[in-house]
Amino acid sequence: AHESSKHLGHEPELVYEDEWMVAVNKPAGMLSVPGKGDAPSVWSWARAHFPEATGPLLVHRLDMDTSGVLLIAKDPETHRQLQQLFETRHIKKGTRFADGTVTDDEGFIRLPLCPNPDDRPRQMVSTAHGKAAVTRFEVLSRSCGQTRVAFYPLTGRTHQLRVHAAHPEGLHCPIRGDELYGQKADRLYLHAESLEFVHPVTKEIIFVEKKSNF
Repeated sequence: AHESSKHLGHEPELVYEDEWMVAVNKPAGMLSVPGKGDAPSVWSWARAHFPEATGPLLVHRLDMDTSGVLLIAKDPETHRQLQQLFETRHIKKGTRFADGTVTDDEGFIRLPLCPNPDDRPRQMVSTAHGKAAVTRFEVLSRSCGQTRVAFYPLTGRTHQLRVHAAHPEGLHCPIRGDELYGQKADRLYLHAESLEFVHPVTKEIIFVEKKSNF
């Protein structure tokens, strides 16, 4: 086990592996890639657990406070092909959260996003400077003033789901535990539940899923 990750009490959980790639369930509170200091990251864990792997490893990232499925490539060519699937929207992503009351049962949120220069690391909606950001959503259930929502992001902007949930022109319902765009709780209730894509080598349809516990 990676020594510096022991204080968290958990590590990434392996949910899929073949000779070209790995998918793990990233715990909430763990970095995707190394930051300042020696805080544990999925990248450092993967480097230690798959010493034969080459290339950049992580195909995409999740916010530190977000849990869920993260894809790791074992070689540069697989990494390049998987990243291309993300860039061309040929990887389907499913994410869910819980909080507040969402009135619409389903729909699309189209709010362009860019960094807020006066309040980093927050992102802001800007028709003048923002890049296109599109999210499909579907309400799964409602109870006791909370709504469980499935998000299907069609673009991959920083904090996209968090802003699209919180913004008055979006769901107007911040994700539970979102300290940047809502209110603090025991954790951020945002979980990357599934990925679906055509395997770049075998051409089989790969569906990787790890359901949340909320």
